[in-house]
Amino acid sequence: MPSQSRDSQRYPPLERVPRHVGIIMDGNGRWARARGLPRSAGHRAGTENLRRVLRAAVEFGVQVLTIYAFSTENWSRPAGEVKALLSILERVIDRELSELYEEGVQLRHIGRRERLPPKLRQKVKDAVELTRSKQRLILNVAFDYGGRAELVDAMRRIIADGVPAEQVDEPLVSRYLYTAGLPDLDLVIRTSGEMRISNFLIWQGAYAEFYVTPALWPDFGKDEFYKALEDYNQRERRFGLVPG
Repeated sequence: MPSQSRDSQRYPPLERVPRHVGIIMDGNGRWARARGLPRSAGHRAGTENLRRVLRAAVEFGVQVLTIYAFSTENWSRPAGEVKALLSILERVIDRELSELYEEGVQLRHIGRRERLPPKLRQKVKDAVELTRSKQRLILNVAFDYGGRAELVDAMRRIIADGVPAEQVDEPLVSRYLYTAGLPDLDLVIRTSGEMRISNFLIWQGAYAEFYVTPALWPDFGKDEFYKALEDYNQRERRFGLVPG
């Protein structure tokens, strides 16, 4: 109980908690380079950090967390780095899936699966199925994901379903996205100080608040996450309207 009391003093309850938070996890390579380590070591450190952020998201009351793990453009990185990232995803599923299940985390994959190795593709599918009924936190892992690719895929499915052009509107498009049924983004966090959206949830984040921190992703812990949520609480969300 004393530790809970200290936490409530350190992290006072927030008046408004964003339902859906997206994180562009940037800076693994720079973190590793600063320590004289290979980039793969930075990616592993970033993966370890994800545990802390997941626990913090649950504690602070976030309902949906989307992490940008691997973009459609990342396939053009050096083959060794791509292989390391695929291996990390597989190890995370092997090591963390049972704990995620016990903690009530629903795991979803958003993005394309065709380019994943068959064994990894099956593991992703099995993990999604196993956790489908969990509701404490929905964790979207954006792997082989691109916002433009998502819109292309949505348009293709709409055409394949024979939807007449006059019936295509924003709610319908949303139902064809990878995130169908989930609320749009409220807050996008980008680590490492970069001021780019990088093709991340460009439809869902149309009116999201954007928060940038200089912290590199492996160093972005509970304190940094709380700062981002505090900053969000100071924003006046306008959704294209004039101030009230």
